[in-house]
Amino acid sequence: MTPAEIIKNARAQGSRTLSEHQSKQILAAYGVPVTAERLAADADTAAQAAAEIGFPVALKGNAPDLAHKTEAGLVEIGLADADAVRAAAARLMAKLPPGGTLLVQEMASGKREFLIGMARDAQYGPCVTFGLGGIFAEALNDTVLRLAPVSERDALAMMDDIRAKALLGPYRGMAAVDRIALAQAIIGVGAAALAHPEIAEIDVNPVIIAGDRPVAVDALVVLA
Repeated sequence: MTPAEIIKNARAQGSRTLSEHQSKQILAAYGVPVTAERLAADADTAAQAAAEIGFPVALKGNAPDLAHKTEAGLVEIGLADADAVRAAAARLMAKLPPGGTLLVQEMASGKREFLIGMARDAQYGPCVTFGLGGIFAEALNDTVLRLAPVSERDALAMMDDIRAKALLGPYRGMAAVDRIALAQAIIGVGAAALAHPEIAEIDVNPVIIAGDRPVAVDALVVLA
């Protein structure tokens, strides 16, 4: 399904906030690297999907208008085998909103977390944000902003403008981040916003650095 079709269907169903899976499908179409993942309707399907993706996996509730999965108890991580997936699926399915499904997702491993976002300003249009991500993103407030479209040069400059830019280089035994790959993710968020004026906000957090490569572990697209 194309990004335009995903957005059209969501609006027809009255959903303003896309599901995580729908959000990632849109972002992937614009070059944002996302986790390998599968939708599953029940515990057995989830276990099969996990085996195909490779253990360990994360299991999440997936539904439109479900913006705070962790707070709702709809995220389980580090599931090491099929039995663990089935047990987690049973717990999550008891909490899912009507029409919700399960999302089986690879476990991206890395200690560095960043965020990429977009908010649409009434005067200036889509504004793209990059900075430190994860659960402390709001507390640390280390972000920078550019107007879309964002060029590769702009994206690289954004990385140099955050206070914690040292984390992008070799750091305590970790490899330097693939800055070009991360730049493409920043560019992609801006491109998605420009291509689809129906999108009001994009939140990609965290973007985990796995080895040296960025991967979007969670994402949220909000429609106007």
